[in-house]
Parts: sequence; C-alpha cells; structure tokens
Amino acid sequence: MTQSYDPGTEGAKMSFDDAMSYGDYLSLDTILTAQHPKSDAHDEMLFIIQHQTSELWMRLMLHEMDAARRSIAADALQPAFKMLARVARIMEQLNSAWDVLRTMTPSDYTRFRAALGASSGFQSWQYRMIEFAAGNRNPAMLKPHAHRPDITALLSAELARPSLYDEALRAAHRAGLPIPEQVLSRDVGAPWTPHEGVEAAWRRVYADPETYWTLYDLAEKLVDFEDYFRRWRFNHVTTVERVIGLKRGTGGTGGVPYLRRMLEVELFPELWRLRTGL
Repeated sequence: MTQSYDPGTEGAKMSFDDAMSYGDYLSLDTILTAQHPKSDAHDEMLFIIQHQTSELWMRLMLHEMDAARRSIAADALQPAFKMLARVARIMEQLNSAWDVLRTMTPSDYTRFRAALGASSGFQSWQYRMIEFAAGNRNPAMLKPHAHRPDITALLSAELARPSLYDEALRAAHRAGLPIPEQVLSRDVGAPWTPHEGVEAAWRRVYADPETYWTLYDLAEKLVDFEDYFRRWRFNHVTTVERVIGLKRGTGGTGGVPYLRRMLEVELFPELWRLRTGL
C-alpha cells in the first residue's frame, strides 16, 4: 500500500495556532459568509456572487486607475502604462463573468427578483467612481447615493479631481502638444465636451507616432480601456435583455433601453474620431 504523502515531512508548515494562515490573510471568513440570499431560489447565490466578485474587481480597477493618474500627473508614463494595461485585463475578467450569469434563465431569475426590492447594479458607487475617474462626469448621478453621506463625499471628491483624461491631456500639453487653454483650465467636475483642438492635437500624434511615441502609447492605452469598457456595457445589455426582456430594472431604470443609451457614451471621443481623418 502506498503511504499517504505528508507535506510536513518536507518542511511545509502544518500548524497555524501561532501564525497567520492563508484564510487569515485573505479574511476568508468574512468574504465567504457575506452571501445572504433573500429567497430559497437556487440561482440567487449565483446572482449575489456574480455581483460581489465584480465589485472586488472594480475595487482593484479603482486602485490601479488612481495610481495611473498620479503617475501621469508626475510625467511617469511608463508605470502608468502598466497600470492601465492591468485595468484592461481586469475588464476582460468582468466581461467573462457575464458568460456565467447568462446561464441563469428568465424563469430562474423570476423566482427571486421580487426579493431584490429596489436594489440594482445602477446603484453601484464603485462603478460610478470608475466612470467619474475615467471622465464620464454627471453630477446628477450623485443622487442615488444621497442616503450615504460617506459615499457621496467620496464621489464628490472625485468630481473635484482631474479625471484620467484630464491628466492625459495635461501631460500631452507638458510634452509639447497644443492642447487648448480652455480645455486645460476647464471645470473638471463638468461633463466632457468634445473639442476640435484636442482632436487636432491627438491627430498630430497619430500622424507621426515615431516622434510622439510615448504619447501615442498613452493614447492607445486609453483606447484599450474604453474598448473593453464598451464591451462590458454591451455584454451587460445583452445579458439583461436575455434574462428580463424589456421590463424595467429593479432600481426603476428603463432596463434595456437605459443600458442601450449608455452604449452611446464616449469616454475619450477625440481618440476615436481622429481615426476617420487619418
């Protein structure tokens, strides 16, 4: 008979009475007991974990986006490129998660939908923070968080800070691109308005990438981010339509029509529009 293998004989630590374990380090007791279904429907656990894991990935996105902006502001673009590349990979994970949720049928969802009350992903403050950080700034979207002064304060502070796109344009200006002064001095809390002068500046970069390679790389990292973000929104729309059709969302939005409207939002419009004129 083959003797059972004991990793302890080779030095693996097997007792954690006086040491931090894997579960301790990751606070797994907290994470794995944070699922509290409101019904006895089998698929509610899938729904909860889908959204909880998405929030964890968004937590990391915000961590990376914050560091990337600080790096860009300090003209340390190479570290920012790595962070932005990681954000794009995180978006891949978020996109893949829709494939799991789509295994839930309309019949499965209707068994627990009423238990959700008025709660909705529309109310995700981290998603709102990501949009604000990237540059899609709409002060009206503070309202769903008014019941949480702490979260409202975080979002308001974000609106007072230059967005990722604002910092990219300021870096481009410092590097010699003719970014219009009215763009550089704009109210950073206001929604972005496309500007022909910004598009012309980026077009110069794309017309001569060898001369402006670092800015060219920065621009493409931003396009990568928005590309994956658009895919996430599209997958969101198709998943919702597959599960609830054209019914209104639990949070009171128009559901699919509302999400389709969000597909039209552009984070970095000049970087997409310049391609037509090249």
